[in-house]
Amino acid sequence: MVDNVKDIAIAAGKQILAIYHDDKLSAQVEHKSDDSPLTLADKASNEVIVAALKKYYPEIPILSEEGKTIDYKDRKDWKKFWLVDPLDGTKEFIKKNGEFTVNIALIENGYPVLGVIYAPVLNKLYVGDSLNNSAYIIDEKSIKNPLKVNSKESNRIAVGSRSHSSEEEEALLKSYDVVETISIGSSLKFCMVAEGKADMYYRHGPTMEWDTGAGQAIVEAAGGKVTHKKSGERFRYNRENLLNESFLVLGF
Repeated sequence: MVDNVKDIAIAAGKQILAIYHDDKLSAQVEHKSDDSPLTLADKASNEVIVAALKKYYPEIPILSEEGKTIDYKDRKDWKKFWLVDPLDGTKEFIKKNGEFTVNIALIENGYPVLGVIYAPVLNKLYVGDSLNNSAYIIDEKSIKNPLKVNSKESNRIAVGSRSHSSEEEEALLKSYDVVETISIGSSLKFCMVAEGKADMYYRHGPTMEWDTGAGQAIVEAAGGKVTHKKSGERFRYNRENLLNESFLVLGF
């Protein structure tokens, strides 16, 4: 299953890159009801992923950003499902800074057990497989390296968004003795914590379940945790409201 999902993510990434490098195609941007951008690449990636997952795993339902209209009554009893963000970081795609990803997660009984994040421009593939206690990155040179979070107790490094920030975030980071903050787009923030390049990530602004599922699987498999900011409880999925609360990604 892991090899199939990796291949699917890479295939989707190739579709994204074909549009990314075509100025006419990449410039075609629509806006959804919440005013968030939607590109041809979002649609093309989603088609690749959904078709492949249905081919290999027809018995496992799919919840995707581009197919989010599934009513809760139809999905509330799902024990296992795919959670997909075909292009995480659409704003980064539009800016052409390369900091966008393909996210695919397998959720079982409400929690992610497998996550794959592929960054097409960087040609880096991150995998978190808690079922086999495995977390690793395959870099641009096709070298496979294990992922392990830091357990730093002071002078911590945080990672934050290029497109979102808040005063509350700054105050909270100070309470965790953060001395430096790195900015990067999309789910690459989860990956930096999993790699030990950052010690934490706090998100105050709104996100959706498909924004965090794969990243959580990778961070947890690398020894970290993803929790609700208010309750401290582990993030759970397939809620009636797919909008996430503020959360913390910690490598300690």
